[in-house]
Amino acid sequence: MEDHATLPRALSDEHSRYGLIGESAPMHRLFEMIGKVSQSHSPVLITGETGTGKELVARAIHSAGARRGQVLVPVDCSALTPTLVETELFGYVKGAFTGADHSKRGLLHAANEGTIFLDEIGELPWFLQAKLLRALQEKEIRPVGSTERIAINGRVIAATNRDLAAGMRDGTFRQDLYFRLNVMQIMMPTLRERKLDIALLAGHFLDKFSDPQRPVCAISDGAMRRLMAYDWPGNVRELENAIESAVALGSGDILTAENLAAVPQGSSAELLPDSNELVPLEELERRAIFHAIRETGGNKLVAADLLGIGKTTLYRKLLRYGKDRLRLRTESASRKESKVEAFLICMQPKCRRIVSLQEHREPIADLDDLPRDCPECGHFLSRFCPFCRQPLDVHWQGDTPHCKYCGCELSAGSV
Repeated sequence: MEDHATLPRALSDEHSRYGLIGESAPMHRLFEMIGKVSQSHSPVLITGETGTGKELVARAIHSAGARRGQVLVPVDCSALTPTLVETELFGYVKGAFTGADHSKRGLLHAANEGTIFLDEIGELPWFLQAKLLRALQEKEIRPVGSTERIAINGRVIAATNRDLAAGMRDGTFRQDLYFRLNVMQIMMPTLRERKLDIALLAGHFLDKFSDPQRPVCAISDGAMRRLMAYDWPGNVRELENAIESAVALGSGDILTAENLAAVPQGSSAELLPDSNELVPLEELERRAIFHAIRETGGNKLVAADLLGIGKTTLYRKLLRYGKDRLRLRTESASRKESKVEAFLICMQPKCRRIVSLQEHREPIADLDDLPRDCPECGHFLSRFCPFCRQPLDVHWQGDTPHCKYCGCELSAGSV
């Protein structure tokens, strides 16, 4: 019988904040951002892929802010036809057009003193973008067919899965409106960036979709490996649909890999050799281990479960990889060249200050010459990555440092 584990339930305070589920580093950063943004009344722009939970974040900002006692009005800009979007947003007066036998309050007016959430703002027609910009700047609107202006004081939260910067370049989105909306921006993490949360989310969705008369209370190891190996282009929404389908197709109290027919059996291209490349099995094993560590945000226990090996085995292999690589580097370095890695890192997780030895005026050729204490917090500096224990070699993704060997994020607060 296939091994299985009871899933962690995601609704405890430890794993859920603002109604959002997650314990990964990207989610902790998101929680912190929501806490800061909710205390302001300025516009917010939420960006990210479809299915990442942009509307949930908008509701969280509203619920945690000073306007939580007022209404939140969601508007799906992509679902409104061009002929109706103006009257929906700004309202109209009686007799403004044929069939307008009564006045109607617009959604911007309905959200007065509360929050209006403009979902898929990138779909708003060009001719209305200027009118929306004026309404936000002047804090007043003029309903269709009216000569009177109505004051509004609602907070605006907008969201999009489009690249609005590209829209400005190709002339489909106004630059001035973009800057007006983008006072504070929240970038939603994708599910492939927070795979540490998949087990929590799966447990939450099992609770949501299980029949109380025959609940599904566990998931097999094979099913969990399948969930963790897939990249989830549809993000949390796709995972939710997959779990709902699996629960409907299953017949027992354990969700198995056979129930996950909707989930492709994912494989990472970086683990596979090129068609003409012969790679030893040991090298494939090494690639798989570091890929699992990167996908789980550096959590070695979860990585071991994903790989189907014990944590002791994983630690032993990582230690061997580190010794082998350090030995090869030491043997290849001459006495005239520095034997010391180019970077040191603070081992305090809340600091993670990276010190470049190239900044020193005098070359460092001996381990005894290394600086020992972090210049930022005074904690211990190390030559090794805190996740894979390899001699530290840093590469940058934007402003964020990552270990060049295992790919784990090295910034403060990363797990």
